[in-house]
Parts: sequence; C-alpha cells; structure tokens
Amino acid sequence: MMGKILAAAIVLTALIAGAAMYYLQVYYYYEKVRLVSEGGEVEMKITLGDGGMIDLPARGFHGIDAESSPIRFRACFETGLPQDVGLTPYADAVPLMAPGWFDCFDAKAIGEDLEAGGARAYLGQKDVVYGVDRVLAIYPDGRGYAWHQINRCGKIVFDGQPAPADCPSPPQGY
Repeated sequence: MMGKILAAAIVLTALIAGAAMYYLQVYYYYEKVRLVSEGGEVEMKITLGDGGMIDLPARGFHGIDAESSPIRFRACFETGLPQDVGLTPYADAVPLMAPGWFDCFDAKAIGEDLEAGGARAYLGQKDVVYGVDRVLAIYPDGRGYAWHQINRCGKIVFDGQPAPADCPSPPQGY
C-alpha cells in the first residue's frame, strides 16, 4: 500500500512539474510589445544597402518578446515599403518557431516562402543585442514578419570561442 501511495505521489509531482514547465516556456515569459511610434518599447528599423537605417513603416503591428532570451522576439505587421528600395538582404534567414498562441507568425510557411522566393529577407537591425540580428521577411503584398536570429559572430562567441577579428568585441561577461 505504501508503494502505491509513493508511486502516485511521484507521478503527481511529475505531472505538476511538467505542466509548470510547459506553461513557463509557452506563456509566462512572453509579453506583448508595441512600436515606439504607438507608445511602446520596440523600435522597428531596416538597414539600407549603404549601411544607413530608416524607420520601418509598419501598420497592424503584433509583437511578442521575452527578457529571458534575446531570440524570443517575433512580430507580424504590414508595410508599404517596396522591396526594391536598396535594402540589405539577409542571407541564411531562418524564422524561429513562435508559440502556438501567437498565430499570426507561421515560421514554417515563412521559411518555405523565403526559399521559394515568395518573400525576401532583409536585415532589420544588426546586433540588436550582441550577436543577435533582427531579421525581416517582406512579401510583395506588404505583409511583414520579424524575428531575432543569432548571427555569425554570436554563434562563435556563444560557443565559447574568441570573437573573430571582423566581429565587434563582445561585452563584458560573454
């Protein structure tokens, strides 16, 4: 009898811990964010081919972010920005999965469209946080998506290697 009670307690504890971990990963740390132009905290910029930056004209912005990781940022918006205005293309753009409840961002569909040429990826802002770039996918019809992606310098430094000569020096503690 004591064994059954102990087994039930272990199973119950595991279920509670599993449910708590799921909730924390999928819901707890994420916060909705707004554009600075709408009184929020997110500034959407896009990098031009000459290295300059301009504000990204965005409407219908829906964004999420989390302080627990620099790569949890996701956003969906509409823009009137044409694709041929001298933007900086982003090679190897790979949209990261968003939580299921953030249903405007479908990383799989965006990735397939980028590969097929139905959308183009651009550098929004380099090193939003050291080693992490903001990447934008823009469709010809004006739909836009944004996410944070670890860049080449970040991959090297985050793996514990020294920063290559062509990368900025990492901040203290990296």
